[in-house]
Order: sequence, then C-alpha cells, then structure tokens
Amino acid sequence: MPKQKLNPLPAAAFQILMSLADDDLHGYEIMRRVEEQTDGRTRIGPGTLYSSIQALLDAGFVAEVASRSNEDLNDERRRYYRMTAAGRKAARDEAERLADVLRVARAKKILRGEYV
Repeated sequence: MPKQKLNPLPAAAFQILMSLADDDLHGYEIMRRVEEQTDGRTRIGPGTLYSSIQALLDAGFVAEVASRSNEDLNDERRRYYRMTAAGRKAARDEAERLADVLRVARAKKILRGEYV
C-alpha cells in the first residue's frame, strides 16, 4: 500500500507527533502528553488517538516499537510508538506552516497580548 500523505497534518496527528519528539510512548501516555503540552486546551480520546496513530503508521510517520529505548521503563502489556525521520520532517513542515499562519495573523492584528 502506498504511503498516505497527510498534508497539512490534522491537529491531533500533529500533537501526537509533538508528543513523540522526545521519547517512545504508549497510547495513554501520548494522550496525557498532548493535554500537558497544550496546557489542557487539547484533549484527545482513544478513538481519535488510535485512528490518528493508524494514519501516522500508514504514512510512515510513526512506527510501532517492540520496546522503549530505556528498557527500565518498558511495560510489555503496552504498544509503544516512535516518530520516524519522515514523521519528524512532517512535524517540522507543519510547524513551519503554522508559523506562517501566525505571521499573517500578527500582521493583520488578529493576535494580541502574549502572542504578538
């Protein structure tokens, strides 16, 4: 099956990739990290999480790994996911696209306060 293109990345997929930028994680930890890294503004449930992970797997942006890089943190009952090099590039491309959107919003004085 050809690799699926996710461009632009859906918000949930982007947040999942961001949560995987530093460590291999299992599903529940991904959900927790997404909520944490967005200060609670984004919460994804299991349905969104696993459908997004499947799309990211199909696109080659994440891979399922047998164990974490830190063996002490493994839990054999869980599936762990790792961002691939293609996933890192997709996350970077999406971050750059969002930065462009923010530049326009600032120029049009749509953003105020801490975002300016």
